[in-house]
Amino acid sequence: MRQIVLDTETTGIDPNAGHRIIEIGCVEVIERKLTGRNYHVYINPEREVEAEAITVHGITNEFLQDKPKFAEIADEFFAFIEGAELVIHNAAFDVGFMDAEFARVKPVRKTADHCGIVDTLAIARKKHPGQKNNLDALCKRYGVDNSNRELHGALLDAEILADVYLLMTGGQTALSLDAGSGEEGGAIGVRRLSSTRARLPVIEATNDEINAHNEMMDRIEKKAGQTVWSKLEASE
Repeated sequence: MRQIVLDTETTGIDPNAGHRIIEIGCVEVIERKLTGRNYHVYINPEREVEAEAITVHGITNEFLQDKPKFAEIADEFFAFIEGAELVIHNAAFDVGFMDAEFARVKPVRKTADHCGIVDTLAIARKKHPGQKNNLDALCKRYGVDNSNRELHGALLDAEILADVYLLMTGGQTALSLDAGSGEEGGAIGVRRLSSTRARLPVIEATNDEINAHNEMMDRIEKKAGQTVWSKLEASE
């Protein structure tokens, strides 16, 4: 399964009032593994960014002046997400803006016609009713490091959401012997490893080590009867 964890930043909160997308961040996940393939772009919204929105994401009008317009990136963005399952926190907000942007360019596209949509906010509310379920609260609950998140940013938030989503939907995420060490059974922090890291070597036993092991098993069985190890070997 190919999933795209996605987040946007915007000029304001209502696309029906003419507000536009100014940043898109996407993180690719295949078979529940981060691939390291991302999509990130800033967009000139062709209008002013509201002051209240700037306090949230810190993206200014001056910064966006030389960025491409949505019509210029629409095809490459669509090509990246087409056919994937989109994983979005409060999906109605981002999808509403995406549909409004796609409606301005040709061909007109509707996100749900080309992508599956998973709303992590709905999942979180079902799993944790009556609790805070914003991204910061979920990071704390699942032990995801969001210390770099001083302001909202589409790519950073998509990367953080990818960790939260995989933990939230993957069953047990941590084993702690100290039941009082933290929220949700003391979940530990998660550090994502690079997809380009060196693989751990697989060291196989030598013939001498295998012979020594078999001799030890023979001695144990002579004294105590058949071992669990030999039962497992016989069943293979």
